[in-house]
Amino acid sequence: MRSISVALAVLFVAFTFISACNYQKHGVVAQAAKTESLYTCPMHPQILESRPGFCPVCGMALVKRSGQASESATISLNTVLQPVGSSVISGVKAITPAFGAVKTTVSAEGYLDFDARTFNNIASRFSGRIEKLYIKYAFQQIHKGQRIFDVYSPEMVTAQQDLIYLTKNDATDINLINAAKQKLLLQGMTWQQVNQVIKTAKPFYSLPVYSAYDGHVHDIAHTQMGDGPGTTMPADISVDMPLAVKEGMYVETGQVLFNVVNPHKLWAVLKIDGDAISAIKLNQPVAISFPDMEGKNIEGKVNFIEPTLRAGEKDATARVYLENMDHTLKVNSLVTAQIQTGQTKALWVPRTALLNLGLNTIVWLKSGGIYQAHKVISGIVSGNNIEIKSGLKATDSIASNAQYLTDSESFIKVNGNEK
Repeated sequence: MRSISVALAVLFVAFTFISACNYQKHGVVAQAAKTESLYTCPMHPQILESRPGFCPVCGMALVKRSGQASESATISLNTVLQPVGSSVISGVKAITPAFGAVKTTVSAEGYLDFDARTFNNIASRFSGRIEKLYIKYAFQQIHKGQRIFDVYSPEMVTAQQDLIYLTKNDATDINLINAAKQKLLLQGMTWQQVNQVIKTAKPFYSLPVYSAYDGHVHDIAHTQMGDGPGTTMPADISVDMPLAVKEGMYVETGQVLFNVVNPHKLWAVLKIDGDAISAIKLNQPVAISFPDMEGKNIEGKVNFIEPTLRAGEKDATARVYLENMDHTLKVNSLVTAQIQTGQTKALWVPRTALLNLGLNTIVWLKSGGIYQAHKVISGIVSGNNIEIKSGLKATDSIASNAQYLTDSESFIKVNGNEK
């Protein structure tokens, strides 16, 4: 009986020793598996080898298996099941906001127009009928002192006859003769014409009218068809379109017949986005380029900012005065401009990192392996960067492309509210 007990004790000790060895052996193997690279078959993942080779089942070359779990593997099921309107699992590149002083510019588009400060009206100084018209087409160039039309005016004929009568029958009444001369001068006659009337004792039945200005002639009827301040002719008006003023028509005293515009003076009318209006100031440098004229660039400055918004528009309008002595610039040409607004120290992110939802602006803030919609308040735009006024820190990570993570079939949920 005693011998049986001794035998059992020996067997127990031997079993314990073997188990300890096996445990130590498997522990070393497991530890080695964690520290050494393992190779597996792409078709049979149960095959694990410590060195490169071939699969004993299918003969494919073994590939190295990574010993680290991916970041997404740590994401819980509850996270995965969250609606895409509030969080997104993605491997899109993450970036961090950059704090610094950036030279800020505001981009604007616009067009060229005549400088309305050079507009001069040619109006009829007296009523009558146009006998001869020397202006034949719109944009015809005229010079100061040039004869532009002749008018038959019964009123002016009578005034000239009064002067002739006084000079013949009451030459000693200087005051009355001077008054008659002054009347004709105020109604538009020149000194040469008045003296000719006195010398020849014959009135002008067809009275010549001369231009008091240099420039290009714009038909007043076409001018009134324009759709904005400073617009002299709509885009669909042809240069060779017949003038509204014609020979034989009657005109009234004070009726404006033509505009005379200086073609050497233009201005660029720039449309400024509503979110950039506050950054625009007078005398800020402006670089203007012309899409239709490659390599053509002009430097200027902001000369005028319209104090009101035009009807039906939400953009402000600024003007840059330009010289056009060589006539290379054409009215109604499209322009692009970069307005330098100074330097701003702020937190900046690429414009692609923000998504405008109308009432809110969001970024996708990275937290672990997921991106969550996060509301921010943005500021001015400078090139491809946009200022972040609040909502982000310099240490935050955000998605580089907010639009890419947005589900177009759902609303973005920010702070528990669907926007």
